[in-house]
Amino acid sequence: MIRVKDLSLSFGSRILFEGVNISFDEGNRYGLIGANGSGKSTFMKILVGDFEPSTGNVTVLPGVRVGVLRQDHYQYDDCTVLNTVLMGYPEFWAVMQERERMYALPEMTEEDGMRVGELESAFADMDGYSAEYFAAELLEGLGIPVEKHGDLMSSMIGGFKLRVLLAQVLFGRPDVLLLDEPTNHLDLDTIRWLENFLLAHKGTMVIISHDRHFLNTVCTHMVDVDYKQISVFSGNYDYFVAASTLAREQLLADNARNLEKISELREFVARFSANKSKAKQATSRQKQIEKIEIQEIRPSSRVSPYIKFTSRQPLGKQVVVLDKVDKSFGDLHVLRSVTLQIVSGEKVAVLGVNGIGKTTLLNVMMGELTPDSGAVTWGKSAEATYFTQDHNETIPKDTTVYEWLKSFDDEADQQTIRSILGRMLFSKDDVHKSTEVLSGGETARLMLAKMLLLQGNVLVLDEPTNHLDLEAIDALSKALAEFGGAVIFVSHARQLVTDVANRIIELTADGVVDFSGTYDEYLVKRDTLVRI
Repeated sequence: MIRVKDLSLSFGSRILFEGVNISFDEGNRYGLIGANGSGKSTFMKILVGDFEPSTGNVTVLPGVRVGVLRQDHYQYDDCTVLNTVLMGYPEFWAVMQERERMYALPEMTEEDGMRVGELESAFADMDGYSAEYFAAELLEGLGIPVEKHGDLMSSMIGGFKLRVLLAQVLFGRPDVLLLDEPTNHLDLDTIRWLENFLLAHKGTMVIISHDRHFLNTVCTHMVDVDYKQISVFSGNYDYFVAASTLAREQLLADNARNLEKISELREFVARFSANKSKAKQATSRQKQIEKIEIQEIRPSSRVSPYIKFTSRQPLGKQVVVLDKVDKSFGDLHVLRSVTLQIVSGEKVAVLGVNGIGKTTLLNVMMGELTPDSGAVTWGKSAEATYFTQDHNETIPKDTTVYEWLKSFDDEADQQTIRSILGRMLFSKDDVHKSTEVLSGGETARLMLAKMLLLQGNVLVLDEPTNHLDLEAIDALSKALAEFGGAVIFVSHARQLVTDVANRIIELTADGVVDFSGTYDEYLVKRDTLVRI
């Protein structure tokens, strides 16, 4: 479907990758992975044709239709939601528009009639009579109800605009799908729907995602951007991790054995090269040395933060109680008489569709918002630290990484601050970087650094995996699972919820579902649970 030949990309002296020769074959689903900054998004742009490589080329086989998930929030503002989706198949959209124009003519000539016949034939061949039904089905699957399908795109908020654009690219049923972070802004139920849709789709796919469960479920191959190379591995993400780790360990072991052999041969040569009776053997050993290859081991671009949460003081049994909490914004009722009690040792995942009130619940719980009625009571020993979803509101732009973190504990010495920042991958001069130029991943890691410094015994996190790469998400998941205090978090990352949560609270339009158990157990019993 797509062939990549002799591809390389560099910016000045910095080489992202070189000598790339790979093919994306029919029916395979490729997960494009790599650390933040490794070049995977740029490689995707090269595949799309939006970016020129330093050398090499990309060839798409003749007749192959390519669909690209684009995230232009404003391009379709004057179009209805449904029409925006229909535009995802440009050839069909052109036929549909011309067909409607022809039928709107006050009179038709014989030539017009023939043209209408051609359009009807093309319309039928493109499944035109079921097109609107299919588009509506996609939108509903992605969480956009029927009553919104006739609205203008300009009325849709950002996250839902992206859902429409995802429906758009899926509608075209292209031979090749190129999807950069398709699960962004999707809740867990919608991600499950998307997984099933992609599994049923017969085309080739290249997908960038930081969701390990999504990659494991959907992908048949991994395309790894690392070591200044791009390599293809068969299997899902977990298989890739095992296989790539084993391959690197094998390479290191082979090099170690070869270096030991070279050392032994050199010792023999050094001892006997001047000995006439053994000169021939020494020469033979020297030739053996020259034939032994030491494989180049390039440094990996993957670096995992070291996250280990500790508490300043023990946590008593009582963590937080919400008693009949209500919260509205104008005429919009978000929380209705929410009553919850969370105790020590619980790792609570707060779930629900986008806009249902998950962030509002955390903000009310943390005192960022005042409830209209009801009460929030924290346990006497509880010390909560908060990872907010909107980093821009939390981290000001007029300070540095070091100064911002230091502001939370004036008594912390320089070594302590630098040590925590180092664990979050801010090394050397990075600690003096302006907060104004931080990437999304850096701001997320800086927020985690604050939680490490404050050492609360209750961790409250709102979408902490946004902007983190797979290595950082794995490190966070492990740290939260091992933490001895309480955890309350909102996340659309299935793996994080699966690995960490021992209690599920789902906000629904019909009330709150409160389940004690893992997420997998919750899915089994979900339809039988009572809303309160």
